[in-house]
Amino acid sequence: MESPNLPAAEGTGGYERFARRWASSVRSTSYVALDTEEVVDRLREFAKILIDSCAQDAFVAETVEWVGVELVRLGFAETESLAASVRVIGEELPALAGCADRAISVLPRILAALVTGFNEANHEQSLDEHESVRTAAMDARRGAQAALRASEARFQAVFHEAAVGIGICDMRGHIIDANRAMSELLGVPLTELRTMNIEQFFEKDMPVELRAEYDEALSGARDSYQVERRYTRRDGATLRTNVKVSVVRDSDGHPQYLVGMIEDITERHALQRQLRHEATHDPLTGLPNRALFQERLAEIFAAGEGTRVGLCYLDVDGFKVINDSLGHDVGDQLLVAVGSRLGSLVHGPDRMAARMGGDEFVVLVRNCSSIKELTLLSDKILAAFREPVRIGGHELSVSASIGIVERAVEGTTPADTMRDADVTLYWAKSDGKDQYACFDPERNAREVARFTLSARMPAALEREEFYVDYQPIVRLPDGELHGVEALVRWRHPEFGPLGPDKFIGLAEETGLIVPLGRWVLRTACIQAKQWWDRYGDDAPYVSVNLAVRQCRDPGLVDDVRKILAETGLPAHRVQLELTESAIMGATGEPLEMLRTLVDLGLTIAIDDFGTGYSNLAYLRVLPVRTLKIAGSFLEGLRDSGNASLVDTQIVRTLVSLAHLLGLTVTAEGVETVEQAERLRRIGADCAQGWLYAKSGPPAAIEKWLSSPGAQPGRSH
Repeated sequence: MESPNLPAAEGTGGYERFARRWASSVRSTSYVALDTEEVVDRLREFAKILIDSCAQDAFVAETVEWVGVELVRLGFAETESLAASVRVIGEELPALAGCADRAISVLPRILAALVTGFNEANHEQSLDEHESVRTAAMDARRGAQAALRASEARFQAVFHEAAVGIGICDMRGHIIDANRAMSELLGVPLTELRTMNIEQFFEKDMPVELRAEYDEALSGARDSYQVERRYTRRDGATLRTNVKVSVVRDSDGHPQYLVGMIEDITERHALQRQLRHEATHDPLTGLPNRALFQERLAEIFAAGEGTRVGLCYLDVDGFKVINDSLGHDVGDQLLVAVGSRLGSLVHGPDRMAARMGGDEFVVLVRNCSSIKELTLLSDKILAAFREPVRIGGHELSVSASIGIVERAVEGTTPADTMRDADVTLYWAKSDGKDQYACFDPERNAREVARFTLSARMPAALEREEFYVDYQPIVRLPDGELHGVEALVRWRHPEFGPLGPDKFIGLAEETGLIVPLGRWVLRTACIQAKQWWDRYGDDAPYVSVNLAVRQCRDPGLVDDVRKILAETGLPAHRVQLELTESAIMGATGEPLEMLRTLVDLGLTIAIDDFGTGYSNLAYLRVLPVRTLKIAGSFLEGLRDSGNASLVDTQIVRTLVSLAHLLGLTVTAEGVETVEQAERLRRIGADCAQGWLYAKSGPPAAIEKWLSSPGAQPGRSH
């Protein structure tokens, strides 16, 4: 047989894989003198011919027969070589051909032509051994029918030995032939199988779309289809099978047979289910994991309008302590117990309990009736968690904090809902633990505003958005201006002017209070120096607040020295105010720093005295010069005729004891003339409050200094 014209070169990726697998299959069936790469090169050439034969409108058997001939000439002349080649071609060719349906339909003829060429070549090779046989070569070609019967016999051998179940039926569904693998897979004897109709294997509840595909194949409207289906054998065993059905047509294109290939994928299906379970469930508790939870949450949101979602996001209180003190093994067993209790309380098609990681769990409820349903469930969860857990000789009492969110899915997202649940869980913990908290949009808005302020604060200091106002401190005996308290403000570009109550706490939490406090001290000292230069001894001293974190800053003393040196302000013109809790807890290095500041010439005052420790005895060892009585003690001194005897006596006692210790007293929050008069009679030294002036810019203090006769409260 002459070599056919070879196809033009195409992309080599599919050819290469096809050729190498073919070479791997046939190398072990015969001995050839070529190395592996030489074999691959020849088989790559054959692969191109076979693929092109699938694509041609008219099938040319001689082209494929040439491949069978050349296979023998390479040295792969054994029956095993043919069987291996047929198996590889049958599996690879449909996937590599441009049209899979066309490839499946022409595959039997390709295999038949391959077998024909293979047999002819074997036959010719035999004739070459004997001169008489060589002269009869043309007679053998004319005996094509005999050779075809031989090739069909060999093909039948391959057909029946295939590991995949193969069956052939006519266009009425009657099974014409089947191999041993199909008989074993279906659990039906081969002789009986050949008398059956394929529809006898259909389930009673066969899906309509699957039945439609089969009917279309029978009518010739569909060339092939593939489906996975469950099959129950006679012995009761249930299999998962992958079924591929192809229509074999005659030369005129009319459907002649259906060829079905059935593969048992039961083990693969079970493995897939196992892998799916492992990928979506927590290995420790057995509960659904974060991935499955997010999948279900996304499904609820995808349901759209009218759907509601509820979340109970919970965290085991104090779990880290248990983990660190008793070990991770005990911690893991505790999580298993917690997961078991949670799983027993959460059940039903619209509910799911999942472990998010660590000691965090979540309960997902679809279309809950109201938030009360979630609070009742949370109460049950909290009660279950409080029951002691016995682990390895330890009896552990645990509790949980739960954040609850319930809402419609429209107008929000899974990410927003999870964020709100996390925030609400934090509220439950900060409010005391062992309880639940429900999401509150207003509280969340306040928290977001606080976060916004906190995030902007460092840049605000660099952009000089902060400024300092000053509130007068007046001597009670003569009403003269004695000092001023420096109060920082924030000129926020979005929220407008903000008082210290809005951001000082945030500054302390973030640590920005140290650079902010340093800036306030420098600004106040610069202003006080200007007044000192302008008004001399009539200039007020400046009182600056120090936060607890500033008192613990090891660089505080150096900062104060540097600021005084830079501004040139005498140290005795500066007073530092500390809260009562801060100064009463000052020991060790913080106390030594306060004493060093006093040695520099500064004075120390206790702000809001009476609201904290109120330990007057401890004041004897502290370097304090002034007590500032909290305004809450002055409420009973407001009315002219109904002054509270209790409040009056408390203030009188505080003033007397302070003077006994050599301290001066400044009353804060003075708002009425009656309060000022009573404080003067009690013996308080100074006062500040709205009676005299609200805090204001330096110009307001300068106006006061320039017009002393206009000072409010001066008559007192």
